[in-house]
Amino acid sequence: MGCCSSASSAAQSSKREWKPLEDRSCTDIPWLLLFILFCIGMGFICGFSIATGAAARLVSGYDSYGNICGQKNTKLEAIPNSGMDHTQRKYVFFLDPCNLDLINRKIKSVALCVAACPRQELKTLSDVQKFAEINGSALCSYNLKPSEYTTSPKSSVLCPKLPVPASAPIPFFHRCAPVNISCYAKFAEALITFVSDNSVLHRLISGVMTSKEIILGLCLLSLVLSMILMVIIRYISRVLVWILTILVILGSLGGTGVLWWLYAKQRRSPKETVTPEQLQIAEDNLRALLIYAISATVFTVILFLIMLVMRKRVALTIALFHVAGKVFIHLPLLVFQPFWTFFALVLFWVYWIMTLLFLGTTGSPVQNEQGFVEFKISGPLQYMWWYHVVGLIWISEFILACQQMTVAGAVVTYYFTRDKRNLPFTPILASVNRLIRYHLGTVAKGSFIITLVKIPRMILMYIHSQLKGKENACARCVLKSCICCLWCLEKCLNYLNQNAYTATAINSTNFCTSAKDAFVILVENALRVATINTVGDFMLFLGKVLIVCSTGLAGIMLLNYQQDYTVWVLPLIIVCLFAFLVAHCFLSIYEMVVDVLFLCFAIDTKYNDGSPGREFYMDKVLMASGASSA
Repeated sequence: MGCCSSASSAAQSSKREWKPLEDRSCTDIPWLLLFILFCIGMGFICGFSIATGAAARLVSGYDSYGNICGQKNTKLEAIPNSGMDHTQRKYVFFLDPCNLDLINRKIKSVALCVAACPRQELKTLSDVQKFAEINGSALCSYNLKPSEYTTSPKSSVLCPKLPVPASAPIPFFHRCAPVNISCYAKFAEALITFVSDNSVLHRLISGVMTSKEIILGLCLLSLVLSMILMVIIRYISRVLVWILTILVILGSLGGTGVLWWLYAKQRRSPKETVTPEQLQIAEDNLRALLIYAISATVFTVILFLIMLVMRKRVALTIALFHVAGKVFIHLPLLVFQPFWTFFALVLFWVYWIMTLLFLGTTGSPVQNEQGFVEFKISGPLQYMWWYHVVGLIWISEFILACQQMTVAGAVVTYYFTRDKRNLPFTPILASVNRLIRYHLGTVAKGSFIITLVKIPRMILMYIHSQLKGKENACARCVLKSCICCLWCLEKCLNYLNQNAYTATAINSTNFCTSAKDAFVILVENALRVATINTVGDFMLFLGKVLIVCSTGLAGIMLLNYQQDYTVWVLPLIIVCLFAFLVAHCFLSIYEMVVDVLFLCFAIDTKYNDGSPGREFYMDKVLMASGASSA
């Protein structure tokens, strides 16, 4: 950031030629300063919540009277039972921990500070009294002495709901949480409103718990398959398209055939020797198999039709994958780029969630209608929530945009270096260096534009969810149309942003100039770029399908021959979703490289014709393929 000049003035004319890797200068400095100020504001919110005591209330917990557990408290005016000394009472105990308020997202129960959590179930008030005498931990209200637990008429109100479930303190947060999963199953049942029969949910949960080792193994399998596919892309890119095509055809046919075979086999299996519960589980599995088999058949037919239409364009895809494979050979660190991005996102999300929890316990004590204490922020500071939410979107998009700029810079360096022996020792680190020195402002501006589109869409989605079933048909149609339009706009801006980052990496121009230049180039080569982009993205999608199908097929075989009678619909869905996410993380970098190569290829063909002094930068294979598609 030592430079301060802008290259935007040099890009005003649309007739100027691009000068790859020249004239490095800082871009969009005001936006970088704005982003830095915004991050300072995020830090102020975190510091404010910690300074106002929210950190102590979050970590140590507090009771319904505003007393922080584990320390001596100050008396709050007009609030009974406040200002108590809880030095020996370090844990928060809820009289009715399973009474959940889904609307306000909190436990509707009186909270007390206790010396120990009940590790065993307490069935009667006598057990509660005995627990208090032995452990010195009173589980009833502070106004009731342990000797009065069994005699006072107020015990039913001031003591915990019977039976008191066995609980254990949550690590680092000092809350007594029930160890029995049935309490949480009730919470899940309340959230999943479409399940009319609660026994279905219990069978699904039991299926996940019984199959947890298989789920972990299949998730590891999807990770290994994704890494193997990246190795294949790197070393045998010439035949990759044909391999993927054949494997997807065989995989879709094999998966569909196996599903129908399993359906027919289970339908013929005898059911006289099983219990009614096992019979119900078998019927659920049979219905799930039928749905899977029909869905796989429809998917296979659609896949065949698409591949039949695109068969003549396979040559372009082979050339594209060949060049992209060379990029990964020369830039092997690109494979690890998703890990660093994911690590940065996880760190930021952990910080964001912790600050959010701090904000939830900060503010001034206010007495509610029940006479208990709640902490609320008043005045302008109450809008910190909105600021914090905007920060989640903007900074997350900023981190993703940094990845796009880093990949674009490395690939541009590779493409526009005629002698590959003159490449930097680590093009990825060189690209990161250029990003930090010159282009953080451009990344901040591009990510802010995406944020401006995301926020209205999220607000409309929230309004739609709140008005569900109350609005008329016209209002529902308008809301859905606006949400759909904003989603499409976001996708278009994401694609334009990525190409703008590529243009910035090439010419070091500011965001608006780069976006304009990239848009002009893409429009001029719309048919050629669209063809290559469509086929390339489709083949990468087939790679994702291959990984998901392979993992899902392995899951079907393992779960089908499991000895226990469990519903394995939910475990299989979890495994397939994880496999798709893993494959997407790996292949998204390959897709990003392909998109950068598209723009470089279009610029190369516009300003060079192969004559002396205007030689092409592109690979010969891509050159021949580009000539045939012109």
